[in-house]
Amino acid sequence: MKKAVTIQDISCKGKCSITVALPILSAMGIDTAVLPTALLSTHSGFDDFFVHDLSSDFTPITDHWKKQRFSFDAIYTGYLGSEIHVDHVKDFVKDFRRDDTLLIVDPAMADEGKMYSGISSSFASHIHKIINGSDVILPNLTEASFLLGEDLFNKEYTEEDIISILKDLSKLGTKNVVLKGVSFTSDQKNLKGIKGKIGNVAYDSTRERITWHFHKKINQSFCGAGDVFASSLTGALLRGTNLEEAISISGDFVLKSIKKTMEEDDYSTLYIDFEKALPWLMKKIGILK
Repeated sequence: MKKAVTIQDISCKGKCSITVALPILSAMGIDTAVLPTALLSTHSGFDDFFVHDLSSDFTPITDHWKKQRFSFDAIYTGYLGSEIHVDHVKDFVKDFRRDDTLLIVDPAMADEGKMYSGISSSFASHIHKIINGSDVILPNLTEASFLLGEDLFNKEYTEEDIISILKDLSKLGTKNVVLKGVSFTSDQKNLKGIKGKIGNVAYDSTRERITWHFHKKINQSFCGAGDVFASSLTGALLRGTNLEEAISISGDFVLKSIKKTMEEDDYSTLYIDFEKALPWLMKKIGILK
């Protein structure tokens, strides 16, 4: 059984971060350890949430893991929230990463043109420390803006613009970039029939290959969608799926999860009922028949 560790916060209410990563990876047959960076009363989509920083617990946990000689096939980071957490992750990678250990970084820090509540303006440049040397990074357009120090969110962009963004992000030192939440207002030179669709675009810097994965756009934004995508993609990669297929599976899983959520009369955009789509995911990767 493949082994992963996910490093991010625990939000006590609202499905995101570890409370999304652990059940999805476990359902995909991955032995998953968790290394929480902070305890939040809710995720940051709620007002006035309480945060308890767990930085002081990081080293005692990892010291014990060293004594137990734990090893991991993947290190997957999500919402870190502060620069000290990034530094802890950098040390963790140095101590626990083998040559064949995947490092997957979801720079979960911003959306819809602004930083998440409580994250400093210098955080984006600091997270470069763990992006450099990673196998996959998974930013949305807002996060790409902060990572590159450019305003990419509040503008119309073309197919060529997206390709340029992907290549600039790869120069931060990662092998693969998956840019989430890309949509166009009109067809592009090499992309026809994409108006009204949304998707994820991947750039493999080793092969200089770009792939586009689009599906019908749902005109609502759901908290936790990025975590659902990143967690299922990590699981798919660990099960031996290539990146292009993993992106396709994870994108479909997010869409199916949102549709299941919207079937409820009293659904909220503050979470996704991904659990209802887990049987589909487990069948897709061959765990269920």
